[in-house]
Amino acid sequence: MSRRPDWLYEGARVFDPGSDREAVVQFIGEWEDPQTRRVVPEAVFLRPEGGGREWIVSDHEALREAHPR
Repeated sequence: MSRRPDWLYEGARVFDPGSDREAVVQFIGEWEDPQTRRVVPEAVFLRPEGGGREWIVSDHEALREAHPR
């Protein structure tokens, strides 16, 4: 896994192409996939900007910087 880009930090707005939506980074840290038991050291925990259900992206390279509003 490559180094995390400067724009990816807790509180940043990002675009997740996998879910086709924008989100706010809640946390970046270790996560264990419950199905594979694989540990991801820098998983990105996201939630929709107005609130809602959180989701996890295990590979930060899949994320894009959100366009400024």
